[in-house]
Amino acid sequence: MLGFARTITPKGAFMRFYTKTHKHYCGIDLHARKKYVCILDSEGTVLVHREINCNPESFLRIVAPYREGLVVGVECMFAWYWLADLCRNEKIEFVLGHALYMKAVHGGKAKNNAGQIYFKE
Repeated sequence: MLGFARTITPKGAFMRFYTKTHKHYCGIDLHARKKYVCILDSEGTVLVHREINCNPESFLRIVAPYREGLVVGVECMFAWYWLADLCRNEKIEFVLGHALYMKAVHGGKAKNNAGQIYFKE
């Protein structure tokens, strides 16, 4: 697949890492009714960081100014299907990540959804 690099995990399993570069990156902590959205530019500057409703209209409205060169990343959990379908229909690149391998910058013991959508490389 283009845009992915393969590596071997410590347990010997293969894992693919997304390697394409984009103008804008959108990380989403997705829940049933609400989601935290963080949009960064290619330099890592935070352009948007807020909670919105989980519906297509809210998502499309918040990403509208950043659609050019946008990729959306979401951790794999039960509520991602509708967003993947919406991104496909809107021609927005979508990447699904395994929650165990996403490294959140927020390292404390407190549960903080807003902090979980900033990722380390």
